Amino acid sequence: MKRGLLMLVGIAVLFILANSSEAAPLIPNIDLKVGTSENPQEVATTLQVMAVLTVVSLAPGILIMTTSFIRIVVVIGFLRNAMSTQNVPPNQVMISLALFLTFYLMAPYWSQANDQGLQPYLAGQISQEEAIDNVLAPMREFMFKQTRESDLALFVNLSDAERPESQDDVSTFTLIPAFIISELKTGFQLGFMIYVPFIVIDMIVASTLMSMGMMMLPPVMISMPFKILLFVMVDGWHLLMRSLIVSFR
Repeated sequence: MKRGLLMLVGIAVLFILANSSEAAPLIPNIDLKVGTSENPQEVATTLQVMAVLTVVSLAPGILIMTTSFIRIVVVIGFLRNAMSTQNVPPNQVMISLALFLTFYLMAPYWSQANDQGLQPYLAGQISQEEAIDNVLAPMREFMFKQTRESDLALFVNLSDAERPESQDDVSTFTLIPAFIISELKTGFQLGFMIYVPFIVIDMIVASTLMSMGMMMLPPVMISMPFKILLFVMVDGWHLLMRSLIVSFR
């Protein structure tokens, strides 16, 4: 009862103070206005802020589509399906593993972009255009290493652009989709190699159950423990991570 009365008194006091013209406002007021400007420099600054906000909102997509994340998450997804473990490992664990492995693989390139592009720009040593070029340079180097020439030629021909004489003549907007489909193809190739031993186990278990006349028993229930046992005995996570890292070098 006493606590309830104290709470009611406190609420009443806050209400009186909020409606009093002499009291200071309790909640800060934020006023955002959109008006006209006579100074072109202010307009340019506003457009730059909007561009930065747009890039930040697209950062997850940029991180996924221009790094090693695609191949890693595709291969881990194939592994989970091949072992018939449904949602084990969970999606959150699978995405986190792919994300941190991406950080590990991309650290040298991001460090180079930071040293050559971001830090000199923040120090006022280079212009914004030079900073963007220096940041993109290591990322383009990584993507060119992992992109097949046939995939790159496909998008170059479809863009009706002039035949590039060097990698510098290839647009980044042409390189990115070529890199994506190359990573998907490589991920599917690795996924096929992962599927082979588990398919053999499924065939052996299914044949054994049919020979015993146990056709009503789902083979997946019997084969899944053997798949997990095989994966643990060969230290599958160690082999998988090593194969993924080596595939990028």
